[in-house]
Amino acid sequence: MSFLAGAVTRVKPSATMVLTQRARDLKNSGRDIISLSVGEPDFDTPDHIKEAAIAAIRRGETKYPPVLGIVPLREAIAAKFKRENGVDYKASQTIVGTGGKQILFNTFLATCDPGDEVVIPAPYWVSYPDMVTIANGKPVIVPTTLKSGFKLQPEDLERAINPRTKWLLLNSPSNPTGAAYTRDELKALTDVLMRPKNQHVWVLTDDIYEHLIYGDFKFFTPVQVEPGLMDRALTLNGMSKSYAMTGWRIGYAAAPPSLITALDLLHGQQTSGACTIAQWASVQALNGPQDHLPMFRKAFEDRRNLVVSMLNQAKYLKCPMPEGAFYVYPDCSQAIGKKTQTGKVLGTDEDFITELLNQEGVAVVHGSAFGQGPNFRMSYAASTKMLEDACSRIQRFTASLT
Repeated sequence: MSFLAGAVTRVKPSATMVLTQRARDLKNSGRDIISLSVGEPDFDTPDHIKEAAIAAIRRGETKYPPVLGIVPLREAIAAKFKRENGVDYKASQTIVGTGGKQILFNTFLATCDPGDEVVIPAPYWVSYPDMVTIANGKPVIVPTTLKSGFKLQPEDLERAINPRTKWLLLNSPSNPTGAAYTRDELKALTDVLMRPKNQHVWVLTDDIYEHLIYGDFKFFTPVQVEPGLMDRALTLNGMSKSYAMTGWRIGYAAAPPSLITALDLLHGQQTSGACTIAQWASVQALNGPQDHLPMFRKAFEDRRNLVVSMLNQAKYLKCPMPEGAFYVYPDCSQAIGKKTQTGKVLGTDEDFITELLNQEGVAVVHGSAFGQGPNFRMSYAASTKMLEDACSRIQRFTASLT
C-alpha cells in the first residue's frame, strides 16, 4: 500500500514553477539567463498601498482576522463589484483568501464529489486541472483553436455538458493566451448555461487579469452579462496582477451564501484568515487612487505590441495578438521536426523551449503544459530592453534551425 494518497500521485508539478526554478539555477551558476516563464508584474506595489500596510502595523492590526476577511475589505470588495462590474453582491457574499489560488482550490474541494466534472477550456492555467483532480473531480478539457481566438465556442460547451457536470471554469483575459471574451461571446456561453437542461451547471470565472486589457476592448464578467446566473456563480478576483501585489497573497471572491459558508468552513480548518496587514493594504488598493492602472496598461500594451511584432519576424513562429493579460502564446508547430545546432531534433514544444533555454538562455513555458500545443507561453511582464533582447535571441534560435 502506497504511503501517499492517490490524488497526490496523480498531480503534476507546476510547469511554470519548474521552468522558473531551472532558469534561476542556471542564472546562479553564472549563465546569462532571461526568465520570462513566470506571470508576475515587474512594477512595484503603488506607494499608497504600502503606506496603508505600514499604518496598519502601527495601529496594531496584527492579530488574527476573521476567517472570511476583515469587514472593511469585504465591504470594499462588494463596492468594487458594484462600481466596476455593475453587479450587486452583499459584503456577506464575499470571502478573502490567501491568494485566489486558495479560493479556487477550496471551491472544488467544497463542491466536487468523486466523478463530478469541471469543464475547462484549453489552453488553461496549469493549476486548474490538478486542483479538480485533488478534489476528486474530473477535469473535462475542451480544446479551442487559434481561429476562434483560443475561446470556448457555445456548441463545444453544449457538447461537454452532461448530468455530472458541476462547473464551467472561465478565465478572461486568459493565462496563458491573453484571449478575452467580448460581451457577445460571453452571452453566447451563458445562454447555453441558462437552458433548462443545463440549470445544474455553475460558472466559476477567474477575472484576475480584469484591468489588464488593451486598445478598445471592454471587460465583462459572466454574471454581469447574465444576472440569472447569480445564484450559481462564483466570481473570483485578486490583488496580485492589477495592483502588483503578488507577494501580499490576497485573493477574493463573491458567491451565493451557501457556497461562502462552505468556503468559510474549509478556510477555517485550513489557514484561518489571510494576513491582516495585507488585507488592510487591499482596502486602500480597492478604495484608493487607481492612477497606476492606466500606466500599467500602457506599458504592457506597448510591450505586447513589441513582442508580437518581433516574434512574428522569427522563422517558424506565428504569434497572435492577445487582448489582455501579459502573455503571448506563439505557435511553434513549424519548428517541430527541425534540428538544432547540436543536432537535437525538436519533437515537441517542450523540446523547443528546452533547447531555447540551453542555446540562448531564454526561459519560457511549453504550451503542452497548458493543455494545448505545439506553442509556448512567454510573459512580457519585463522591461522593454529585456524583451527586445529575449526576442532577438528567439529570432537567432529559430534562424539556426535546419
